[in-house]
Amino acid sequence: MSQTPFNRPIRVLIAKVGLDGHDRGARIIATTLRDAGMEVIYTGLRQTPEMVVNTALQEDVDAIGISILSGAHMTVFPKVMALIKQKGMDDVLLTGGGIIPADDMAELKKIGVGELFPPGTSTADIVKYITDWVHANRNF
Repeated sequence: MSQTPFNRPIRVLIAKVGLDGHDRGARIIATTLRDAGMEVIYTGLRQTPEMVVNTALQEDVDAIGISILSGAHMTVFPKVMALIKQKGMDDVLLTGGGIIPADDMAELKKIGVGELFPPGTSTADIVKYITDWVHANRNF
């Protein structure tokens, strides 16, 4: 079981923001993280950035993972990151995956977004990244 440094499972919110209706990848990641012992909250389709961050705050998550295939990543991730900062959730990881060009990934990392995973990434790599990040950054 993937435990946090404070003896509870790692909590991850998986979200689909906007009109992107393709959620197969998000569901696969949610299942993979659950199988690794994490608690997963899957918000379902057509969430707004505000809905995602409010749910993350209410659920006291360690990480937010956004799946995006619509091409809106340069709007969605900065908006979610701004809301995270506005709510004082600086110790929550914002990560995600989907169809995101490498140049855009680099720009998003500059504003504080964590690793972004393209299609075909090993699910074990995603589990390891989230687990390692939480252990390094979520000590209470």
